Amino acid sequence: MEMHCVTRRAVLAGAGAAGLACLAGCEAYGGNAGAAAPEEAAPVEEAPAASGSPEASGSAAPSASGAPPAPGGGGPAPLALVSDIPVGGGKVFADKGVVVTQPTAGSIKAFSAECTHAGCTVTNVSGGTINCNCHGSKFKVADGSVAKGPAPKALAAKKVTVEGGAIRLG
Repeated sequence: MEMHCVTRRAVLAGAGAAGLACLAGCEAYGGNAGAAAPEEAAPVEEAPAASGSPEASGSAAPSASGAPPAPGGGGPAPLALVSDIPVGGGKVFADKGVVVTQPTAGSIKAFSAECTHAGCTVTNVSGGTINCNCHGSKFKVADGSVAKGPAPKALAAKKVTVEGGAIRLG
């Protein structure tokens, strides 16, 4: 009687093929058909810098994160500078659970960094979309609406303020 042994390589190849089949099924699931209309992005409030403040004179020293210090030491620390956010793109702040975009020069938007498909944190912003690498969902930088599923609805808008070039949550 002749024995045939299955190699480790054959087992791993079979497992990899099964994983790819599962991913292909996930990609086909849902699509964009049931995408909900995006909610209006939260407004950005531009507060003018006081004439004697460091922001007005342009002499504010940036912090270690590159953002200027909070005026008078009060209020939330800046998330980023407007100049840190590329026009037509954005930046993911995973530790804060937010993604900030600048669809057009001077227009700052913020959205939840939690993908509406499976709750993964979005990974990057490129090509005019906020991208989730878990299952391939993409969201538009202008309003957080679904550009490509399987995500069923838009990213939730977050409120941000811009003061003296500094972006702050809330």
